[in-house]
Formats: sequence, C-alpha cells, structure tokens
Amino acid sequence: MSQLDEALARATDTRAAAVGRGALKRSGNMITAELGSGPVKIVADENTWAVAGSQLSDSLAAAGARLADPLIFPAAPTLYASYDNCLTIKEALDDAAPVALGAGTINDLVKLAAFELGRDYAVVGTAASMDGYTGAGAPMSENGVKVTKNCKAPVAVVMDLDVIAAAPAYLTASGYGDLAAKIPGGADWLIADAVGIEAVNPAVWQMVQSGVSTALSRPAELAAGNPEAFDGLVEGLCLSGLAMQAYGGTRPASGAEHYFSHLWELAHLGADDDPPLSHGAKVAVGSLAMCAFFEALLTTDVGGINLEQAVAARPAWDEIEADIRATFDGALADHAVRETREKYVEDDALRSRLRPVVDAWPQLRERLERQLLPTATLAGMLAAAGAPSTPSDIGLTAEDVRATFPRAMYYRSRYTALDLAWELGLFEELVDKVFDHVWR
Repeated sequence: MSQLDEALARATDTRAAAVGRGALKRSGNMITAELGSGPVKIVADENTWAVAGSQLSDSLAAAGARLADPLIFPAAPTLYASYDNCLTIKEALDDAAPVALGAGTINDLVKLAAFELGRDYAVVGTAASMDGYTGAGAPMSENGVKVTKNCKAPVAVVMDLDVIAAAPAYLTASGYGDLAAKIPGGADWLIADAVGIEAVNPAVWQMVQSGVSTALSRPAELAAGNPEAFDGLVEGLCLSGLAMQAYGGTRPASGAEHYFSHLWELAHLGADDDPPLSHGAKVAVGSLAMCAFFEALLTTDVGGINLEQAVAARPAWDEIEADIRATFDGALADHAVRETREKYVEDDALRSRLRPVVDAWPQLRERLERQLLPTATLAGMLAAAGAPSTPSDIGLTAEDVRATFPRAMYYRSRYTALDLAWELGLFEELVDKVFDHVWR
C-alpha cells in the first residue's frame, strides 16, 4: 500500500485521490463516484478554467454527470480568500455539488461554502502551490483577522502532474515554501510535546514528515517544470493535508512560521504585486526565521537555566495584555489577547510545564537537531526552487521580520518555540542572535 493510500485510510473526509500524469482525464469517474451524477457545478477563475475547464467538463460529462453552468471568477483582480467571496459561491451553487478547479484560494472558498451548505465537494488542483487541498480547514479573512475556519476537506482530490508542472513557476515555488514549513513546524510540535501540551501522534507524524526530505530534494528540477519531479512534492502536499484530517487540526502541518505569513497577509504584504505575493512565499521566509530562531535556541544551555528565577521574572497577565495591546491595533489586539490568554498559566503550572525541558534538555536538543536543517541550507534549497530565501525577496527588511517575532508569538494560542523561549526568559536574546548571525 502506498503512503497516499495509507493516509486516505486514516483520513476522515477524503475518500479518493488521484496524483499522476493524465489524472485529469480520469477525474470524471472518480468525482461522480463520490458526488453523484449531479447537478455538478465547477467553480474556477478565468485562468484555471483556461488551463483545465474544458478537459474537466468533458471528463465529468463522459462519466454521466449533469453539469450546471460553471461559476468563473475574473482573472483580475486576483481572487482573495475573504468571506464575501465565499458568500458569492454559496449563492451561486443552488442545488449543485461543487467542484473546485484551481489552487489555494478557490479551494478554500469552495471548501467553506460547501461546508456551510452541508455538502461534499471535490477539488481538481491546478498548481502545487500549498498543502491545503486535502486540509480540513479554510484560512479566511473576515473583519480584519485571518483565521482558519473549521470545515470538511474534499471527498475527492485530483492532481494532474502535467497540468501542475505547467503552472506558473511562482506557484510551484509557493508550494515548495509551504512544504518546507514542515521542518520548523515539526520542531514546534516537538516543543509542544516536551512541555506536555500537545503530544506527538506517531502515525500522523509519519504521514507528514516521512516524505518531506524526498519531496524537497529536487528544487532545480521543480523550478524547470519537469513533471517527473513533481510527484514527490505533490504527494507531500497532499499527505500534509490528509494528516491534518487524521489529527483533527493543523498542528501536524504548521507552527509559528505560518503566523509570520498570516500577519504579513493581514498587512496586505505584496497584495498589489502582479502576481500577488503567495502564501507559500511568505511562509518560506517565516520558515527561515524560525529555523534561525531554533539555531539560536540550540546553542543555548537551556539545562542550566534557573527555573525559579525564570518563573519569578515572567510578567503578570495584566502586563502581558498591555504589551499585546501596544503591539496590535483594534480587532487584532482583541484576537491576540484571547489567543495568548489560552496558553497563559499561573506560576505553579508554568513551573511544571518548563521542568521537563530544563531537566531533559540534551535529549530534546537531539530530537530538534534531527528534525531541523541549518538555515543556510534551507535558504539555498528555497532559492534553487525559485522561492524567497531572504526577507528582501518578499519586500521586507530584516527589521520588519524582527518586529514580527513578538507578534507571531502572541497571534495564536498554539504553543511554539517562541512561547518556550519567552517563558524561559530567552526570547529577546534569541531574536537578537537571529539578526546578529543570519540577517545582519
């Protein structure tokens, strides 16, 4: 049994997947087997429709599906994952089963619309641009905050490597950046496991992490559009989403590196570029930032920290909330306060949380070292894939990235290396090291 088949057996929502060359021609039978004969409505934009709309329609018709008129968004302005666009899709679907034809934004919008209507949906991916195709959540902007809306993953996913290899290079680079995030994201999960907050699930860990090194091993061939090189990348992205289904959350696929990206997205970084700066491009720089932060952490004698002094030095909640409100504005400040309050504990609980890390630091450091790549190595791989490898590649300065570190820590309740460092009293020291040695 292949890794993909094993992952499908563990998934909660996705029942069928086709990854390979020529998969689009076979898509109709798979989709109708899961969604029925219709009516079926394809949701696309002008770009994705031009790439695969006719082939998908023909395959569905040949499989006996009744096709409703497709909903095709304009190519410009670029479609954005905002809730108002989700409402547009919901209104247009009528009684049809939706099939998303596109990449991250279209998939997330259709995913949420289908869920809110209580329907299953299928997706035909047109680019290896992110790992959310098979994920059971939809990142969505609403009222000035980007959150991941809980919803069901597609029942069927089709990824034709010939279509995907022909996608614009920046989309492939985006997917490469998103998959590279599993490196620091996995290290964050090891941290959460060590402090007793979120134990590593071995089977889910294997689903995500076992193929990452292989999937990232051919960056130059991916950049050149070699279809044979895409098998590992696309399967790795699909496995990541299936792991999120099996786990019931996004922890297996993301850590603090994604919060850098979310914050830059909320600031509309690169939104006016043509094409707009992708999620994966921002995640790539966030991943480098976190790899550099981990490098700094691994050079620190955490085992020698005086735990009583660290606990005593931790600010009271009122001071923390004041700092959050000085760091964020408006609704985002309220959001960050709620999220940070969830992971805040009183002194006795904090002492118990940190004790296993301090007492068993050599063992944890060894696990982290096995998981991580040197920042310079990862930067070289990203560059070879055509992905951003420095802050300036996405229009940021080193100071912009520095300013994002505390914001990323406060932004979500998920416990990461940023929280560990802050609770140990090391946060500012480690951030300084990142910019002293990596981005000077």
